[in-house]
Amino acid sequence: MSKKRFIRQKEQREKKRIARERVETLFTLAERVHPYDESLANRYVEIALAVQQKAKIRMPRKWKRRYCKKCHSFLVPGKNAQVRLRSRPYPHVVIKCLNCGHIMRYPYLREQKERRKHHSSE
Repeated sequence: MSKKRFIRQKEQREKKRIARERVETLFTLAERVHPYDESLANRYVEIALAVQQKAKIRMPRKWKRRYCKKCHSFLVPGKNAQVRLRSRPYPHVVIKCLNCGHIMRYPYLREQKERRKHHSSE
């Protein structure tokens, strides 16, 4: 591998690391500022999404479910998001954005399997 190529790869890794840090910071700021200024929190989410797309990084799982996939607003359960657990037809979490009405469903079958495995080993 040439030295130039190695340096370029190192630069790419560094860019992605910085992008991850920025996404983390922006979501933390959105979380802090949301009670006082909802529109600013939503703006932080939009910037974080732009950074994430530009750097081609994965959205951290921690933040993936904290924004609406349709209107990109920062979701806070009980304020602008409704969270429900459903067991049929498959176990899943239903998150409804109260700003635009968009519904997102996330399965939690994996978590149940983990719990069963954990309890059976005791």
